[in-house]
Amino acid sequence: MKRRYKILLPILMATACAIGVILGGRINFSTSKNLFTSNPKKQKLNRLIDYIDYEYVDDVNTDSIVDLTVNRILENLDPHSVYIPKEEYASVSENMQGDFVGIGVSFYNVNDTVVVIQALKGGPSEKIGIRGGDRILYANGTPLFNMNIPTDSLTRHLKGEINSAVTLKVKRKGTEDLLTFKVKRGRVPLKSVDAAYMLSPTLGYIKVNRFAETTYKEFKKALKRLKKEGATQIALDLRDNPGGYLAEAIKIVDEVLEDEKLILFTKNKSGAVEETYSRREGMLEDGDIYVLINENSASASEVIAGALQDNDRGIIVGRRSYGKGLVQREMELGDGSAVRLTIARYYTPTGRSIQKPYNNGNDNYFKDYMRRYNNGELNNADSIHVNDSLKYTTPKGKTVYGGGGIIPDVFIPKDTDSERAKIQLLMQHGFMNRFVFNVLEEDRSYYNNISREDFKTEVKITEEIVQDFIRFSRMQNISLEVNEHEDLLKRYLKAVMAQQLYGMNAFEKLLNANDPAIEKVLELSKKNQ
Repeated sequence: MKRRYKILLPILMATACAIGVILGGRINFSTSKNLFTSNPKKQKLNRLIDYIDYEYVDDVNTDSIVDLTVNRILENLDPHSVYIPKEEYASVSENMQGDFVGIGVSFYNVNDTVVVIQALKGGPSEKIGIRGGDRILYANGTPLFNMNIPTDSLTRHLKGEINSAVTLKVKRKGTEDLLTFKVKRGRVPLKSVDAAYMLSPTLGYIKVNRFAETTYKEFKKALKRLKKEGATQIALDLRDNPGGYLAEAIKIVDEVLEDEKLILFTKNKSGAVEETYSRREGMLEDGDIYVLINENSASASEVIAGALQDNDRGIIVGRRSYGKGLVQREMELGDGSAVRLTIARYYTPTGRSIQKPYNNGNDNYFKDYMRRYNNGELNNADSIHVNDSLKYTTPKGKTVYGGGGIIPDVFIPKDTDSERAKIQLLMQHGFMNRFVFNVLEEDRSYYNNISREDFKTEVKITEEIVQDFIRFSRMQNISLEVNEHEDLLKRYLKAVMAQQLYGMNAFEKLLNANDPAIEKVLELSKKNQ
């Protein structure tokens, strides 16, 4: 099993990378409302579907035929033109809106009972006192336990119209009777800025996980606070950020570049070019900026890195980015589904396209991570393949390349040690979250009442907890040999614990301790002071 996992490890990492970028790369422009005139090609498809509906000898689900047809058409275009079925459209759209309407809890379904992991910050449940570890047994008198209710159905009981009320009956450890909470459903923020804190007296840190409708607003709020705390330099962490709304990324760049600097330009099939320039005075025009990227940074993340690199503004730190230089526009199909279709290519200010080739088919395209892994690029900057015919020069004479991602100014190798990677995957895929939840449940009253400051010093990840986690991992058919990585595992476990108790900011602070890219940024910031 150990050998098999080691072989599969880069494949699992590549799959996670591809899925993230597909999801993130879908959303760049608002919904198109264009109506297209009828044409013979469309009439041909309509007539065929009608013919099957009315005349075919057996009953056929023509909806599934249409879905299959749309998918097959898009597969022959490019890797980022995608169809979103109506069953997925609501959740995909909600993720990019920046909020949703509900009671504001994350939960597990434990032994067929809804158990709160965390009341989301700023949501209705947090405001009225619902806490991690609470078991929601009834919603408006409907039992939510021992009913074998799927998670999506449970969610429907907790979500609803804005300002509508739901009465919850809650069991809390240490209380004999059920607690009653009347919760008025409200807007619950889905944060795209995970963390914002000071790395040093002058260096602020902002982590952005995607570009949603509220990202620029969140970024600006975080930036203002950090500047008040003394930040004259900013580390913008876009690692593993798959992209999103292009407009939000452009607004962030505008905070950094002087007025009338080219941010990017797009070109459609007819050759029409649309240029986007910085237009207003920004809060970061004078301060140093460091942008952290890796092989999973795509789309709008690459717009920021490319715009700053091509304007000789800031330092890009990390590994070569994903390589997505296509722009999508969304079109609703009238039945709750939608298509996001590539309508243009974008180019960085020097004129380079960072879109990697896709002319050998989608399967080949999404295996690019494996090629990078195998050719050593993730460990050594000298292994990065560049095309001299796609060489460009910035205004200050720096050489940059097109043809596939943003190559950083300062390279940080990826630690491909298999045991370290297993620990990271266990965290990223939720196994560690579930284990930590169980640890917190053993003394929920203590953990729910400990302050953040006391948590830092008092809470220790003991050897017993480490061994329990190793046993837990074996139950997931993953054999861990921690050895020299025990300190890393302890740091990750404590970071996940902090996340469940205090949120993402606390998680990122602990996770970033001893991070090589962060340490390099700290080193660079000291030199530039």
